[in-house]
Amino acid sequence: MKMRAAISDFHPVKQIILDYPTEELLIVYDPDFKFGQNFYLCATEEAKRSLFISEEKATISAEVGATAAEEEKVYVYKPPETKEWISQGSNVEVEDELVLDSRPKINFCASRVRRDFGAPITFSDKNADQSSVEQGLSASYLACTSYLDANFTIKKAVLDCAVQAIPEMNDNFSQTYWKHPVNASMQYEAQELTENQFKAALCNEVLSEFVKNSVSRFDLALQQNVVTDVFFDDWKVLGEEDTNFGSKSDNHLKEYQSFTDLQYSKDKTVTCVDWHPQIKGVMAVACCERYSFDDRIDNASKLLMNASLVLIWSFADPIHPQLLLEGPDDIFCFKFCPTNPNIVAGGCINGQLVLWDVSEYADKLNSSRTSSSKTQTKMTMFGEEVLPETPTVHYSAVSAIENSHRSLITSVEWVPDHFEFNRLGNPVENRMCECCQLITCSTDGNVMVWDIRPPKPTQAAPREQVDKNIPTPFGVSQTFKHLDLTWKPLLKLSATKMDSSGDYSPLKFSIPEQQEFRDHVSTGGNKHELDETMKVSSAKNQKPLEHISTHYFMGTEDGEVVYADFKLEKDNETGKANVPKPNWAVACHDGPVNTLQRNPFYNDIILSVGGWTFALWREGVTSGAILQSASAAKLYTAGHWSTTRPAVFFLGTRDGNVEVWDLLDRTHEPILVQNVTAAQVTQIVPWVVSKKQNLIAVADNVGTLHILEIPWNLRHPAATESKGIRNYFERETKRIQYFDQRAIMRETERIGANDGKRFSAKVTEDKTDEAMEEEYQVELEAYLNLEKKLLMELGIIEEEKAEI
Repeated sequence: MKMRAAISDFHPVKQIILDYPTEELLIVYDPDFKFGQNFYLCATEEAKRSLFISEEKATISAEVGATAAEEEKVYVYKPPETKEWISQGSNVEVEDELVLDSRPKINFCASRVRRDFGAPITFSDKNADQSSVEQGLSASYLACTSYLDANFTIKKAVLDCAVQAIPEMNDNFSQTYWKHPVNASMQYEAQELTENQFKAALCNEVLSEFVKNSVSRFDLALQQNVVTDVFFDDWKVLGEEDTNFGSKSDNHLKEYQSFTDLQYSKDKTVTCVDWHPQIKGVMAVACCERYSFDDRIDNASKLLMNASLVLIWSFADPIHPQLLLEGPDDIFCFKFCPTNPNIVAGGCINGQLVLWDVSEYADKLNSSRTSSSKTQTKMTMFGEEVLPETPTVHYSAVSAIENSHRSLITSVEWVPDHFEFNRLGNPVENRMCECCQLITCSTDGNVMVWDIRPPKPTQAAPREQVDKNIPTPFGVSQTFKHLDLTWKPLLKLSATKMDSSGDYSPLKFSIPEQQEFRDHVSTGGNKHELDETMKVSSAKNQKPLEHISTHYFMGTEDGEVVYADFKLEKDNETGKANVPKPNWAVACHDGPVNTLQRNPFYNDIILSVGGWTFALWREGVTSGAILQSASAAKLYTAGHWSTTRPAVFFLGTRDGNVEVWDLLDRTHEPILVQNVTAAQVTQIVPWVVSKKQNLIAVADNVGTLHILEIPWNLRHPAATESKGIRNYFERETKRIQYFDQRAIMRETERIGANDGKRFSAKVTEDKTDEAMEEEYQVELEAYLNLEKKLLMELGIIEEEKAEI
């Protein structure tokens, strides 16, 4: 009645309900419409009681009548009559399920010697073939051997298969339709109008009306052309948005090849991997013993007896290496020369820099087919075929030990061929367009620049004249004879710490200039082959290059990323050129930095990997990384950018997994985690073989090099990937700059607040005691007035009492 009001069914009796004396009303359902409605309401208590009494009487009378009827009725027992069984077929199923004996039962009698009656029985397992003979218990028990039962022989059924001996015929049609030929013409010369004809055409009302009616449609077409690129090739980008939707096999790295040698690389750690820059399918691997510093001291005699080698492998022969590059000590890093791959530079564990010249074996590496084990000339020894030994190339030159690094060389890079460094660290023009300088770093805290060209001709010392007459070993290249044991660095930079004494321990470094990017440099000059006639250019003739940056990033052993400069600073007092301190340094990794690499598409983006985290840096942002990951579950041991996709990079872990990260997909977790080896991953180096095939080399801690094939969706960039990742880098840079500005603002506000407090305190000190007492009285009166006003508003005290 409250919700429906006047339209309620009980509205006519609303007053009766309100006047009812008690709380409970009786509403009775009347299916027979005795009173004309489906329900009726008892308006008084007397009516309700009378209705209950009448219902009880009716119920009692009905029960009494039923009881009397049951008493009068007499039950007579009739026995059941037997009927004939009519089978419906179920007895057949029951009979089929019965278990019947198909053979007579076997009687078995077990007897025992009488004297053994009552003796305890022990059971044990014995061999039925030997125990009886050894223990002298012949025929005490027999073995139940298996035998062929003829009752259970399964015979192969004969199958009839239809074979189609000829190809099936199919009828196909193309999306072309035949039309009847028609005559066609083409106007090849513009029709020119005279001045009178032109004026008459402009005054034509039909033409004017047509132009007016076409203006709106023409404007719409122009707007569509502005909004939509009509020359966009939809076929070229067809399906690029569905690159993530493929089969499971397409989203995983496929095992393509693996290389290991039982003699030279087994149970050793792979310290460095590098692909040949010109010959496809050829790579080099450096291996060394897995010894700590104390173990190397204890096994020094054993290490001296074992050769330190760099193995050059080819896909044509995955069992035997093509060449062996022998070094003076274990090689921790090496690089092929980009302009002349026959020259290889490597860094040793003792701090020396080594050069190899493999020009004599260039044909062997190029002709990979002839180097296959199937076509090699085989020799016979004691009736067995023995393959010819792998040629060993001795190093051509090694740096002087007193002028080398004092610790192991952790990274080596070739300076790009479009510039070189002078003795002051300034970039100058390289007229030969050949890579002739190297940069190395070591944990001794030094970064050095080396030049492989012979120095300027000077007056030879008697010792140098004697050294020239010393015969060189047979088979050693004479290309770098002028550097052997006399090689000194052109430039030596010490990585001094910014805020404390001591030096940083650099492990990796990255310069902004790359070999492939030389659009900003004029290609003047002629290329020459590297021989003894090449000399170091005079400093007077070298043209300085102002547009080339001399700053570089450096990753340290303590997990720090340092930004320093090659250019030396001149001291105003002494006039000497000193090494400047780094511009900034940030400790962001919880372990040694093992990877520091620039993005191949965006040169100002740097990836650093160390400890359990990785970070992205941008040149020009000095406050920190633009992206830093959370600590991973496993230690990161290697990393590398993708060579075809700007948003993808690969990471290797201690437990042998390879993680693939896509910054456009997600930044908190990798898009793919795949186990490649059971040992620790030490190196990851991808390589582009062709547009249809990209490979990635994964080296582990047990001397195995795994070559994996990168799937299509991880090597093929989307049409908008470059733009999307560029916008992402810009957003992260703006975010870092915003937080830096807010930090400066907060610091300024804090300093201003402290200055205000100091000023107020100073003013308070200058006041007298009487003036301060007056201020306290004024504040007390203001507080009492406020208290009185609040009490009056709350009604606690009256206004008259407050005034009194």
